[in-house]
Amino acid sequence: MENTTTTHSKISTFSFTVLLLRVLTFIFLVMALIFISIDTLPIETSDYAVYEEINFNYVYAYRYMLSTIVIGFAYNLLQMGFSIFTVVSGKRVLSSYGGYLFDFFGDQIISYLLISGSAAEFGYDVERRRVTNSFTEKANVSASLLLVGFLFTATASIFTSFALPKKAIN
Repeated sequence: MENTTTTHSKISTFSFTVLLLRVLTFIFLVMALIFISIDTLPIETSDYAVYEEINFNYVYAYRYMLSTIVIGFAYNLLQMGFSIFTVVSGKRVLSSYGGYLFDFFGDQIISYLLISGSAAEFGYDVERRRVTNSFTEKANVSASLLLVGFLFTATASIFTSFALPKKAIN
């Protein structure tokens, strides 16, 4: 009986840790999404001082970063739901070995997607460093938040990898 309690305690601690990482990823992705979405730059379009605002749609690197944020957000929202269910019920939604593979490879793919979105923006910004303004600074904030989201997702993938050998043996 004590062995079952210890095993359940380890599962609960493990599940809670993964849930915490998912929630932190969610928070940072939401903040990154907000910063890149509200980022605009007024530019003069004629001699009459008519201004037009440009946003992430005008820069391919920013559009790519926004896409990675949205994809990461959707995946993380799904995984947060699964994690909440696991913490509350003590059972996994996808309890087969395929579920563990989905968690592991999903975390791997999404973490690399998030880092590539962050890197795309940082790479673009290095090229535009000559013209530093609030537009590129807000995009840098968004890319930095995305980078932190990557770190949490990569850490979650490490935790999900721990479950693979145990499930393969059972």
